Amino acid sequence: MEKLVAVSEIGIDRPKGSTHPRYPDLIYPLDYGYLEGTRSGDGAGIDVWIGSLPTKRVTGVIISLDAEKHDAEVKVLIACTQAEVELILAFHNDGEQGAILLEREEEQT
Repeated sequence: MEKLVAVSEIGIDRPKGSTHPRYPDLIYPLDYGYLEGTRSGDGAGIDVWIGSLPTKRVTGVIISLDAEKHDAEVKVLIACTQAEVELILAFHNDGEQGAILLEREEEQT
């Protein structure tokens, strides 16, 4: 995943603070987008959340399930702090959605 993130441009289609296109009460807590030139299960680019850490590093992955859409997706977390990870997880565990988090361990130097 790290290599894929490193070689892919990131497209941001829902900036931090923007509303969901179908659910105007749902506000994106961080920049949300996709890896250009990739394809996920829904045929679009692999989804990503972009945090505030200075290094473009994969910090985790969220597997989300939307019971309304009968859909499951992978969301890659890039450069996210622990507080940002918690915001994203809460975002995906709202309403008819559910999500689990796979966190990446911190690199030891």
